[in-house]
Amino acid sequence: MPEGDTVWQAARRLHLALAGRTLVRSDLRVPTLATTDLSGRTVLDVTPRGKHLLMRIEGGLTLHSHLRMDGAWKVYSAGDRWRGGPGHQIRAVLDAGDRTAVGYRLPVLELLRTTDEQRVVGHLGPDLLGPDWDQDEALRRLLDDPGRPFGSALLDQRNLAGIGNVFMAELCFLARVTPWTPAGDVPSPERVVAAAQRLLEANRERLDRTTTSTAVRARSAHRLYVYGRAGRPCLVCGAAVRGAAETHGRIGRERPTYWCPRCQSGPGPA
Repeated sequence: MPEGDTVWQAARRLHLALAGRTLVRSDLRVPTLATTDLSGRTVLDVTPRGKHLLMRIEGGLTLHSHLRMDGAWKVYSAGDRWRGGPGHQIRAVLDAGDRTAVGYRLPVLELLRTTDEQRVVGHLGPDLLGPDWDQDEALRRLLDDPGRPFGSALLDQRNLAGIGNVFMAELCFLARVTPWTPAGDVPSPERVVAAAQRLLEANRERLDRTTTSTAVRARSAHRLYVYGRAGRPCLVCGAAVRGAAETHGRIGRERPTYWCPRCQSGPGPA
């Protein structure tokens, strides 16, 4: 599931493959860009911003994409078979000769002026993996509405950018509170913010996302405490991990939410 760490990895792969190279072919398969041709232009850099990807291109252009739940960018060498999904799921092809970037299932793909990037990322809070990271500002935003469920506040990219469903569940477990605990009731919220930045920093170089301690992995090999483990024993106390569908205030966009009823205190789902 794309979150700040995997988006950072995708940006690095794209940057290493395309930055400084001239596109020999482009194929943007969304209606608004169907006639757009970027061939002959040089890719300048690829930068992550929270869960957004900004590909800057010669001529003052930025190709903006967002992966949401299952979007992906794949990079292939010349002659490789494309394996990211069936052809009808391809939304972008950027060919630089010996390297080709292919975007699959991209729910957001748009071309804008680089000077207009703030239009699509200006609402974001401090980026957990970005040069603008500001722990105090992130904490201030996170607690701005003290009655809001903590899980929802963590997922709100206007508070701090980069946390998705996996890290939300794991951070609530580490904080020993349920995701429905009011943000103002979370003890030592500054430690949660620091842990969020630390976890994303640690995972941006890993292929297997990991939040568990070395001791837990030594005896169980599990890399996540509660996410995706509904009905299985908690790695700390042994109680059955619970799972529920939760919209986090966005009706129609339910996400699975996990917690340990013994290790984590606070209210449960409605």
